[in-house]
Amino acid sequence: MSMNLYPAFGLLLVDDEPSFLRSLSIALERSGGINHLHRCEDSRQVMDILARENIGLVTLDLTMPHLSGETLLRQIVEEHPDVGVIVISGLNQVETAVDCIKHGAFDYFVKTDEQSRLIEGIKRAIRLQELRQENQELRRRFLNDTLEHPEAFADIVTDDKGMRSVFQYLESVAPSGQPLLISGESGVGKELIARAAHDLSGRPGPLVCVNAAGLDDGVFADTLFGHERGAFTGADRPRAGMVEQAADGTLFLDEIGDLSPASQVKLLRLLQEGEYYPLGSDRPKRARARIVVATHHDLEARQREGDFRKDLYYRLRTHQVWIPPLRRRHGDIPLLLDHFLAEAADELGKPRPTYPPELPVLLANHPFPGNVRELRAMAYDAMSVHRSRTLSMEVFRRAIDPGRTAPEPSEACVERHVFTPNEPLPTLHEVADLLVREAMRRAEGNQSIASRLLGISQPALSKRLKKLREAGSEPL
Repeated sequence: MSMNLYPAFGLLLVDDEPSFLRSLSIALERSGGINHLHRCEDSRQVMDILARENIGLVTLDLTMPHLSGETLLRQIVEEHPDVGVIVISGLNQVETAVDCIKHGAFDYFVKTDEQSRLIEGIKRAIRLQELRQENQELRRRFLNDTLEHPEAFADIVTDDKGMRSVFQYLESVAPSGQPLLISGESGVGKELIARAAHDLSGRPGPLVCVNAAGLDDGVFADTLFGHERGAFTGADRPRAGMVEQAADGTLFLDEIGDLSPASQVKLLRLLQEGEYYPLGSDRPKRARARIVVATHHDLEARQREGDFRKDLYYRLRTHQVWIPPLRRRHGDIPLLLDHFLAEAADELGKPRPTYPPELPVLLANHPFPGNVRELRAMAYDAMSVHRSRTLSMEVFRRAIDPGRTAPEPSEACVERHVFTPNEPLPTLHEVADLLVREAMRRAEGNQSIASRLLGISQPALSKRLKKLREAGSEPL
């Protein structure tokens, strides 16, 4: 079974027979699009190539003049332990094969074997080497808590640890040519994640986006693969499909969970074979785009229920990320609110407003079924009717509770007694303690939000809370 691979490292083919090197190179390029190849006929040059080039896998002939394959295998394992080695021998000797595996070879093949077996073995080794490299890189990033390319995530407004973990994972798998599955509820920003993944990949081609929702099988095939002139009525000229337009770049398929069964088969074939046929053509074209897909569905559950192909699901989930919903990222709500209000103000030509400190608390208690997209709509709606210096909370209240009506003026202006008449007034310290308790209650224990509600610094609030606890009174 063929697969379109773009290894993140070079593949070094070592053999003193030029004809074998040429034959193996052509087979690798044709069967899997593996073209990051280096060829070496002189075994004395191998270690210099490994020191100079980014090589992740070596195919090594055992019987060569100058330096034997056994000698090179030991040197590679000792000096470049991260490089995988596949031994290829003209002799089918079990004892030699076992000895090579003991000394660190990944696999052993005989030249007289069917070439397809060797090609599949090389592909398997590439996948495992990429996975090992990605695991090492991911471990390093998590241990150091670093982002090497924060500029790729500049359009994603967040200070959430879960989102930072997603960013670190994307950086780790960025060089891979394997599919990437992005899952998460509608409105969490899956397309922004796809754009970041494309930017991180460094691919010279474009990012091409296709929404798969609602596409029947014929439209899906024509959209992805294009057609030749005369392929169907009205096809008076050939048209390149999205796969061709995304060559050397990234093809992003959104709402992949809504694909029809027939379209799922076509996508699976594209992923497996790395080839496709434009409508009306009997000559295949090679796909040179990385596939990134997104869905708000639980694909694992859908494949268990028979609504999504199991083999396609396992192909797509080679690399996968889940984007947490906004209700699990309360700390991002004030950041996103400020961002969208500023964005809307600039777009509408209005000055950037201030807003009541109670607004982030109100929004933090809303489940946001529409996620970031819903908050953006709220901010734009509020800015469109904004007139005074301070933003009204009424638009947000109505968005959260659509059945809510605006308060009557008489209701809004009715006199309220804060303290019970004829009772002694509390001291200023007692009032301050009451305010702190109420702010902490409204902020659900979040000191950052409570300090904004009170209009004091967070250190000042922490000091006040400490005094309350020392006095034997809990703030909540």
